[in-house]
Amino acid sequence: MGSLGGLPFWQVNVPEAERTQECPEFLRNLSAKDIGIIATPDEQYRRITWPEVQQIVAENRLDAFQRRPSDLRRYLAYTSKLKQVYGSVINFVLKERLAWDMPTVSRGKPFEFGDDIKILWNDWPYGLDERIVHLVVWTKFELEDDPATDDLTDKARREIDDYVTQKFGSKLPRDSYVWFKNWRSLKSVRAVEHFHVMMYNPDPAFIDMITNGDVPLCRKV
Repeated sequence: MGSLGGLPFWQVNVPEAERTQECPEFLRNLSAKDIGIIATPDEQYRRITWPEVQQIVAENRLDAFQRRPSDLRRYLAYTSKLKQVYGSVINFVLKERLAWDMPTVSRGKPFEFGDDIKILWNDWPYGLDERIVHLVVWTKFELEDDPATDDLTDKARREIDDYVTQKFGSKLPRDSYVWFKNWRSLKSVRAVEHFHVMMYNPDPAFIDMITNGDVPLCRKV
């Protein structure tokens, strides 16, 4: 398995007294990309800047987003525990974060009713400039994908863009927010529709208002 400076990848960013000889279960069977991230010392990681965020989204290079190495490790450890307790990450999200039942049933057409939508912090955000806020907009309705491209249809893209412009653009300059929806192949939670909104240095009071005072899990564990 990957290593750096003589250390196995799973020992990087871990205090010497807490290192294990065996690779922890939650770090087994990772992709080469994730192993490379985990094997990188935090001090070598450079946070993604706002201009870089804008460029990544504009070019639809969503796989370029990644977490800080130690944050990715914490994320993988936490989601492993969630699967043990709740059976799956989506069961946890539905019960503890959204308080929605499966299957989700919308009251109306996309973005017609506010109770078909919930805006929360991204619990485990990417390694971004700390002035960037990363929210997730969860929806009870489908956001239509084009199977041929693994991306949104033009109609769904317009619907999301109209909503984001109304919800976020009324409070923020146009160059200080972006949205994107992960390709189906990149989604970590596939059973409930959602897309992402990132904002540069927004008013904390606005974030508290639209998330109803939500706090991301990464600040609690």
